[in-house]
Amino acid sequence: MPARPDRASGPPSSRVNRLHYWYCSRDAWKRHVREDLVPPTLAGLELGSDVLEVGPGFGPATEVLAQRTPRLTALEIDPVLAGSLRERLSGRVEVVEGDGTAMPFDDASFSSAFCFTMLHHVPSPEAQDRLFAEVQRVLRPGAPFSGTDSAGRGLGFALLHIADTRVVIDPEGLGERLMAAGFVSAKISAGRDAFRFRAYTGVGNTRSPAAIFSESRFSGGASGHAQREL
Repeated sequence: MPARPDRASGPPSSRVNRLHYWYCSRDAWKRHVREDLVPPTLAGLELGSDVLEVGPGFGPATEVLAQRTPRLTALEIDPVLAGSLRERLSGRVEVVEGDGTAMPFDDASFSSAFCFTMLHHVPSPEAQDRLFAEVQRVLRPGAPFSGTDSAGRGLGFALLHIADTRVVIDPEGLGERLMAAGFVSAKISAGRDAFRFRAYTGVGNTRSPAAIFSESRFSGGASGHAQREL
């Protein structure tokens, strides 16, 4: 049997180095995701009955989402991580091994979608845009897509990503990219080290006026936010 990926014995794939693998397998990191990243990302949202998480990794956010919806699907590209999640969360989560840029789901399958600290591991901006378009395709009309990612600053981030896939997203341009993928509104909250986003699919066959909202702070509430309508 393969080693369980909740032990820091080594990375399950070349997407992360050994240090990064160890870091994300720690209880402290999982607690940070559960307590600091997930709650504000979900705040004020109706998740609905069929939720999708893209790139769950070790699954700390998955555990929270599973408590908030009757049906959760987690799409994980790494077979070892997918197998571990399937074993650990059997009966609570449907874990699907697959690629977020070519999702094995029908159109309009999900009532909401989420991703946490995984977008910079998608190997190119073009692949990230395909992932955004795929999320838009599999969401129902009016459904939210929300998540977080790192801003890619600091020595610690650089060390964790030596020889990793690392394609950092500029939050300043994320709203336009989500619009290009078919979403009709997007809100980006950016701080020094991380950003959070929320976008919505259109309702019916009509597109509401596209709007991007950018906030100056990532956490603790957004004071002095700026709004642009496109």
